[in-house]
Amino acid sequence: MPNQIAVLKGDYIGPEIMNAGLKVLEAIANKYGFDYQIVEAPFGGEAIDECGDPLPPKTIEKCQSSDAVLLSAIGGPKWDHAEKRPEQGLLQIRSKLNLYSNIRPTNISEAMTQYSPIKNANDVDFVIVRELTSGIYFGTPRHKDDFQALDTMYYTREEIKRVAKIAFDMAERRRHHVTLVDKSNVLDTSKFWREVVAEVAKDYPDVTLDYCYVDAASMKIISNPGQFDVILTENLFGDILSDEAAQITGSLGTIPSMSIGDGGPVLYEPIHGSAPDIAGLGVANPFSMINSVAMMLANSFNRSDLAQKIYQAINQVITDGAVTPDLGGHYKTEQVTDAVIDNI
Repeated sequence: MPNQIAVLKGDYIGPEIMNAGLKVLEAIANKYGFDYQIVEAPFGGEAIDECGDPLPPKTIEKCQSSDAVLLSAIGGPKWDHAEKRPEQGLLQIRSKLNLYSNIRPTNISEAMTQYSPIKNANDVDFVIVRELTSGIYFGTPRHKDDFQALDTMYYTREEIKRVAKIAFDMAERRRHHVTLVDKSNVLDTSKFWREVVAEVAKDYPDVTLDYCYVDAASMKIISNPGQFDVILTENLFGDILSDEAAQITGSLGTIPSMSIGDGGPVLYEPIHGSAPDIAGLGVANPFSMINSVAMMLANSFNRSDLAQKIYQAINQVITDGAVTPDLGGHYKTEQVTDAVIDNI
């Protein structure tokens, strides 16, 4: 039976880069053998236009019955005044699929070193494990009127334990080091995180656990990124730090991510937005989506061999200078995609 992949094409440049990723997937599957079936479903702005909801029930059903989910960038000004914005669908799909942990690798290949804004780019190789379905984005009560506003930061012991285990399991496969990033000198939720993560750490005696305040971590990601292996943090801090970490790689347009839970499909997506200003021009960088496909092959389908061939092809294309304008090149999205396929 073929591996079933749910495809949510996204908005603005979303379909452009998704098509690039699927084209590379088809090429490598045909050459090296990978049996799969694509199941498309509306999501985000496309779904709002089609049925008035960014996450229709039929989309959830298709995702839940798939082996993996590929999602492209969503949202944009077209839906700024919609009753439900596309971004609400993103929060909902994480909750519906129980995707409580987002994993963003941060490393800089030799080919990308020239684009990094930091000097010690060769030392960069860490992963951010971000709690994804709780914290201030989901906490209640929340309120806003003309005189005041309220958001609630909320975490349970179990919510922290389950994402901490993912971080420690990952550290055991890497360099055996977890850094918990928090603001425990101010926030009670951060103090609670420290207590719970310290308990989890007892089950991983070969993994070193240390701590870093979020403001200090934001500086060290730039000044000394080599000190990090696995960064574990809550939802809000992880949202901010992971974008900062992506920027030191030289381009947001190259970075994939995956969101995981307990069982069920893993969701793979680029970390950037839908870039309405360049939609339709054919110049969107396809590397983030192609890297998302590679990450999916390695993690959901145990085909690290195919993932490595994709990574090698991308690095060669970058080395050859066949890149889109965001990386200083003059190539179109389709030309870059074809160059990756040629290298495969």
